[in-house]
Amino acid sequence: MAFNTIIYETNNGIGYITINRPKALNALSEEALTELSEALDMAAKDDDAKVVIITGAGGRAFVAGADISAMQHMTAVEAYDYARLGQTTYNKIQDMPKIVIAAIDGFALGGGCELALACDIRVASAKSQIGIPEVTLGVFPGFAGTQRLPRLVGTGIAKEMLATARKVHADEAKEIGLVNYVVDENPLAKAEELAAQICKNSMSAIALGKKAMNEGMEMELKKGIEHEASLFAVAFTTEDQREGMTAFLEKRPANFK
Repeated sequence: MAFNTIIYETNNGIGYITINRPKALNALSEEALTELSEALDMAAKDDDAKVVIITGAGGRAFVAGADISAMQHMTAVEAYDYARLGQTTYNKIQDMPKIVIAAIDGFALGGGCELALACDIRVASAKSQIGIPEVTLGVFPGFAGTQRLPRLVGTGIAKEMLATARKVHADEAKEIGLVNYVVDENPLAKAEELAAQICKNSMSAIALGKKAMNEGMEMELKKGIEHEASLFAVAFTTEDQREGMTAFLEKRPANFK
């Protein structure tokens, strides 16, 4: 499938989704969001992609936000529909059984911050700045930022970021748990390194573990623990469990499919 604003490709077991609007700092127009949603569907179904990396073209921004010119004259109904488009698109990342890594090089603001938040792992270059500055425009984050950010960094820091609209630099983002890694440059290379490590392991086990974490976070602790046991049992119905444990006992590397 040909896209106007997105590039999708695979290599060495990795699916790459690149937001390709560098002149607009990869701002997410409605077209870009729609194409991102379609690319995520492709990645989820692509057997050649065990891990997915999302990045932005141009080296200046991951995604610098949404398309403000398109939002300026929206009615309340149109704004709701636009928010739901962003939310349902980003939910596809959370719900995807595969691990999704954000490679952030430059600005990740507004909808770009929210896109990174939806990913499982975030790698940023040292020059990167991350924030939710929507209150300077008279609105607030509408692509699930008010829900995912406090779950990741805590409500106190999340509310400060919301209310001050300040951009968090990469080193501070690492300190508060907003990103996993900070590299001097080329976060894509670090993301690829992580993806290569992930690809060696059981995809079915990773999918079940991700599901246990995501769904358990929405449950009371003891319910989440019970849910873990149920999914743990499912792992014992898989070919990967048989291969992994047999390989361990035979003292050889596992050959996961």
